[in-house]
Amino acid sequence: MIRDIYASFRALPVWVQVWVALILVPVNAAALLFITEPSGVWIAILAVGAMLPNLGVMAYDRGFSKLMALPHLLPWSVLVSWLLFFRPEAFGAYAIYLWVLLAIDAVSLGFDFPDAGKWIKGDRAVAEHS
Repeated sequence: MIRDIYASFRALPVWVQVWVALILVPVNAAALLFITEPSGVWIAILAVGAMLPNLGVMAYDRGFSKLMALPHLLPWSVLVSWLLFFRPEAFGAYAIYLWVLLAIDAVSLGFDFPDAGKWIKGDRAVAEHS
């Protein structure tokens, strides 16, 4: 199963692999570094919590599919809205992190909403090597 998931990941366009492995996952996981900051626990729950269901999706699909967009929609929409309109008081590295997290998750949602729609309409393909 792990080989299948890895092969599926590697079948994604290179820019998607870079986006997921070097930007999206690390930036959201970094929320755990700020749990002692104002609203840090809630931010971590929303940031990381949106990614965790994808472990099950990857196992079920044995790879990467558009279904992986669905778990992001609600938590990251709440998170992006919160950071835009009700930003917690933050200074230094935490303040910078919140801006980066906002930007990354907003961009991700720009991909996730269309992908979720495609999955709902029947595009259930799993990325595979040709």
